Amino acid sequence: MGGRRVPFAGLAATRGCQDLIGLAIKVNMPVPSSPPASALFLREDEVRHGVELLFFGYTRLTKSIDDQLAKQGLGRAHHRALYFIARNPDLTVSQLLRALAITKQSLGRVLTELQRRGLIETRSGETDRRQKLLRLTPPGASLEAELFDALRTRLSQAYRRAGQDSVTGFWRVLEGLVPDADRTLLAELGNERRPG
Repeated sequence: MGGRRVPFAGLAATRGCQDLIGLAIKVNMPVPSSPPASALFLREDEVRHGVELLFFGYTRLTKSIDDQLAKQGLGRAHHRALYFIARNPDLTVSQLLRALAITKQSLGRVLTELQRRGLIETRSGETDRRQKLLRLTPPGASLEAELFDALRTRLSQAYRRAGQDSVTGFWRVLEGLVPDADRTLLAELGNERRPG
């Protein structure tokens, strides 16, 4: 592996490498596509490589659901709202606003559209009647599950190829991008993974 970058086309062109990659996938071993980060991982080239991977990875991941959303006449903001409401039934509007980091006006449009389509329902809070609690309806839960299934398929493939240690490192990097003020919110919004 070393620290040398091998062009993807050159890697794919060699029959021996294709065989090794195929075998690695079958036995559930990580398949390297990028060289390991250098000891100088804070250099501009290394950081730019990370930014490029984030751009390409996010674009390809969300593309897997864009067609399904378009068929429904919905966009990514609608999906993110459905996702967080699914993870946290009775999520408050203010919690969702913080999670999505969009304006009240934008969130209002998203929630109005989801409610009009019968995908979410709202009710008043039990202790504070002014509080709006959000919950998916059965059609909303069905749509969210369908969208999540497409994301899970793509992400699971990438996780399987990278291996457990790489997934943990990936999570740590992403957590490092979350401002300290939002880490409590992240924990509140369904970070219910079990260790092990």
